[in-house]
Amino acid sequence: MKRRTARTIAVRLSFALSENHGDPPLDPIELINQTFDEEYYLTLQEEDELYAEAPDEKQLDYITRVVTGVQERTAELDEYIQKYSVGWKIGRIPGTAMAIMRVAIFEVLYVSDVPEGSAINEAVELAKQYETDETRAFINGILGSFSRSEGYGEGCDEGCDDVDGEGTAVEIGELEDKAQAEMPTVDTEEAKPVKG
Repeated sequence: MKRRTARTIAVRLSFALSENHGDPPLDPIELINQTFDEEYYLTLQEEDELYAEAPDEKQLDYITRVVTGVQERTAELDEYIQKYSVGWKIGRIPGTAMAIMRVAIFEVLYVSDVPEGSAINEAVELAKQYETDETRAFINGILGSFSRSEGYGEGCDEGCDDVDGEGTAVEIGELEDKAQAEMPTVDTEEAKPVKG
């Protein structure tokens, strides 16, 4: 299993945890154990090619670190997202977009074997699969602002992505400026969530 696949699974599990409002709430380790139970995982393999290959020990450790870390630090991660989502309240941002951003910011802050630029680039790639172009630009703008303002991402080697649609590597700062320009001005009292 490649890291990109493991990251996608981590985003899905993080999303599932954030959307679970049971009493008591779902435990991240319990969800991970259930997901990777051999019998259950076989059913996932039949339903979704994402699960075609089971994670090895290293990838399962990565998934566990990210999912439990995001769950434990949701409030902190959401503070960063809120700080850089100018004109938007967290509750108005689609759940999938939140899961993608939480995982990316967690990786930047707490996963030392993932370069900061890679975490952001991979988040934008994931957003291409799950979100609209508008939401992808929004995610990229927030992560670009976070990266620069918090002292991560130093130019194209650590913060580029091919998101201009023409095969051109674009600096995160340029993407953030474009994303902010493309986002409508929002009256937070009457705001509608970005479609996703």
